[in-house]
Amino acid sequence: MPTVLREKGYCFSFYSYDLGEPMHVHVTKAGHEAKVWLSPIRAAWNEGFRQHEWREILAITEKHRSLIEQRWNERA
Repeated sequence: MPTVLREKGYCFSFYSYDLGEPMHVHVTKAGHEAKVWLSPIRAAWNEGFRQHEWREILAITEKHRSLIEQRWNERA
């Protein structure tokens, strides 16, 4: 699972077998995991993150969207 970035304890990464799906990133921290669609940025699913953490995840995703999209396209 290649890591795209780490910020505020969150790890943003891809699964190698996810290329058949729309562009997205997986986020993990402290045993919790979420999947964020990138176009538009929104929740695919969330397992364990609280609402304030979720807002922070979405803000970080938006801030680094270009980098995440670039890394996604490099894998294709």
